[in-house]
Amino acid sequence: MGWSDRPGEGATRPTCPVGPGWGRTGRLGGVLLKEIRAIAGETLVLAPHDQDTETANTNWFGAPPHERMGLSADEVVTAFEETIELLREQVVAMSHVGPATFYVWHDLQAGQLRCSAGSCGRDELPFTEKYRTTGDLYTIVVEFLEDRAPGAIVWGEFDPVPLPNGLEPDVQEIVVWVCDLRS
Repeated sequence: MGWSDRPGEGATRPTCPVGPGWGRTGRLGGVLLKEIRAIAGETLVLAPHDQDTETANTNWFGAPPHERMGLSADEVVTAFEETIELLREQVVAMSHVGPATFYVWHDLQAGQLRCSAGSCGRDELPFTEKYRTTGDLYTIVVEFLEDRAPGAIVWGEFDPVPLPNGLEPDVQEIVVWVCDLRS
């Protein structure tokens, strides 16, 4: 039975939207926040002499557009901030000497919000592509949440092919939010 044909009830409409993803963070949006916070419950791997092992610190989060719409950027940023505080405690407990960096970026090609941590400085992140660091996590999160075609590649934005005569195509740099886990 629908909302308008229940016996003994007049034709009243629901007072709030119904369906998945509604509510303060949405039923599905809350999963993303829990997954971000769960990072702090994992063992942080910092290995300056074997940085390949630090890939264990990399996490990626994807969600279809209808799930993203139930979240606010403030909620996601807060989840990352809470996670960082707990990761800082891990760094202190392991008596790590040297840099310890947590970083977040929006992978446009995969349609994912990604994060990682490593024993590298902000200018030594393990990207093969050009990147630019920023202090603005909010903008990266907004870009992820507003991505209405996650993982879709616009025609003409495929991997660049070398041009003759040594000309190089413009490659879009990745914007990465960086946080020092030692401070």
